[in-house]
Amino acid sequence: MADAFENILGQPQVREFLRATVASGRVSHAYLFCGPAGSNKTLAALAFAQGILCPKGPKGPRGGNCGACDTCGRIMRKKHPDVRMFEPEGAAGYLVEQVRGIVADTALAPIQADRKVYILDRVDLLGVQAANAFLKTLEEPPADVVLILLARTRESVLPTIVSRCQVVPFRTIPVSEAAGIVVQNSGASPEQARVALQACDGSITRAVEFLKSNERLEFRARVLEVLACLRRADDWDVIGFAADLVVRVKLPLDTVRAEQEAELAENADFLAKSAIRQIEARNKRQLTAKTAESLRQLTGITRSWLRDIMVQAAGASDQVVNADVRPSIEEAAARTDAAHAAAAIAAVRRCDVAISYNVSPETCIDAMLLEVRDILYGRALPNAAPRAYTR
Repeated sequence: MADAFENILGQPQVREFLRATVASGRVSHAYLFCGPAGSNKTLAALAFAQGILCPKGPKGPRGGNCGACDTCGRIMRKKHPDVRMFEPEGAAGYLVEQVRGIVADTALAPIQADRKVYILDRVDLLGVQAANAFLKTLEEPPADVVLILLARTRESVLPTIVSRCQVVPFRTIPVSEAAGIVVQNSGASPEQARVALQACDGSITRAVEFLKSNERLEFRARVLEVLACLRRADDWDVIGFAADLVVRVKLPLDTVRAEQEAELAENADFLAKSAIRQIEARNKRQLTAKTAESLRQLTGITRSWLRDIMVQAAGASDQVVNADVRPSIEEAAARTDAAHAAAAIAAVRRCDVAISYNVSPETCIDAMLLEVRDILYGRALPNAAPRAYTR
């Protein structure tokens, strides 16, 4: 019988390891999932949480989870109150105060299940002081707590963290294989799969979701339309484009917020005030994460378009990914060169850094579009000083 572990795309060894762990009942207290961006670590962590918390228990001789009950559904939608997800809140990583808050939270009783699962992303950004605040809990968490830490590489994580976890390595999924998996799971064409993977920084799961969302496809179309207009745009035009994109970045939040409010209203009568506060804190984190995801898609789409200009300018037109907007790519490539396109890509990466530092979306998009325009079309040299991002 199929289970939620089947959704861990491109990682057969990880899938079987987690399934066997759940089937044996020998779930450890702490795991470190290590692998590059796009290797499906987050989805694997959620599937593992389903296996740990699913009230129906392991399914079949190989173990797993049902993937269909209310508990499993809430976990995969990131709405279960006993599955807590965290990412760094500081500009350079996890804050000591943030980690202390997580530690204090682990001492609280579960709200609905008999255990709690904590998923901490980017623990390679867990510095020495923050790690020291976490070590005792990581070594001996409460009996009803399972910790799943995610990182890009094992080597980037402090040894004191690694030594207290069971390490689960995730392989790099080749682009051609990733595109094939996206095609299989979305019904899209190989060309559309490559477009979605670039928009989603190589994440197979997000690429599948992207292709199934008319809202996200319309968002991509608008971003590409704005980029095509940059050559003729003055500063006021660019500011107007940025304002429009900010609105579109935040559109998914309305749906998420409405779902959160409905869920809270449904459960408010039988939840304690402390549990309601925990859910409200989780909801706030979810809204922040959704905004960050939309911003990353904006920069991913922009980088993909600039990459196509670079390969077009270099005479490799067969390598263009965004073939549906080839005319705008050819027009831009005719008025710039590969060096300027590469410099514009670097400007977009600076925008990504600014976003990670919690600079306002309006400021990030304004500065990125102005810098891309200036670099591409001769208003700035490729090695000119970048625009400053301010909070």
